[in-house]
Formats: sequence, C-alpha cells, structure tokens
Amino acid sequence: MASSKSLLLKTCVLVLLVAVFNSVGNVLLAKGMRQMGETPGWSLDILGIYFVRTFSSVWVWLGIGCLMLFFVSYLLVLSWADYSYVMPAAAAGYALVPLLGHYLLGEAVTLRHWVGVAFICLGVAIVGRTPPSTTGRG
Repeated sequence: MASSKSLLLKTCVLVLLVAVFNSVGNVLLAKGMRQMGETPGWSLDILGIYFVRTFSSVWVWLGIGCLMLFFVSYLLVLSWADYSYVMPAAAAGYALVPLLGHYLLGEAVTLRHWVGVAFICLGVAIVGRTPPSTTGRG
C-alpha cells in the first residue's frame, strides 16, 4: 500500500514538473522570438544573422533550459508510469499556458478559450484518478 502511494506521489510531482517546465519553456521561447521580430528575408546571409541574434537572446536560452528540464522530467516519469497516463495528466500544462501568455506575453485570452481549458482540466482530473501504472516492470 505504501509503495502504491509512493508511486502516485512521485508520479504526480514529476507530471507537475513536466507540465510546468514545458509551458514555461515554450512561453520563454515565444517571448525571445517576439523580441527578434519577423525574419526580414530568406537568403542564407539573413538567416545566418537571424540565427546568431536568436541564440544571443537570454529568453531563448532560458526557454531552452526549461525545455531540457521538461525532457528530463518526461523521460523519468515515463520510466515507471504508463504513457496513457502521463500524456493526459501532463495536459494540465494547458491550463498554465493561457495564464503565462496573458501575463508574460500580453495576449488576450477569450472566454471560449477558458471554457476549452476547463474541459482539459476536467479530463486531467479524471485521468489523475486512475493508477499511473497498470503494467508490471518487464
């Protein structure tokens, strides 16, 4: 019984980290890329300059760092929990994205968007009530 509770706790913590690192990482990348602006052309010279400017952005590097932490967390949780549990549970990050988009990027979030987020959260709550792993270690 304690093993089951321990598995659920560590799975919930890692799934939360997956959702947070993924959401924050992508928002930071978006912030960095918005500061870069649109590519003025598609010649190799212009793309090279744009590439160098992009990777000199602190926001882009912070986003990359968060996405690396997301990937490590994701790999860890997949090492013991079912994929069919992890992916829907990690969708909790979709509730965080509109908040970050609004407060960090100044985006408008409509009521329709929030209704969609509420449905996603309901699905996450349903999935969260199932066991994280239904398969034995093989």
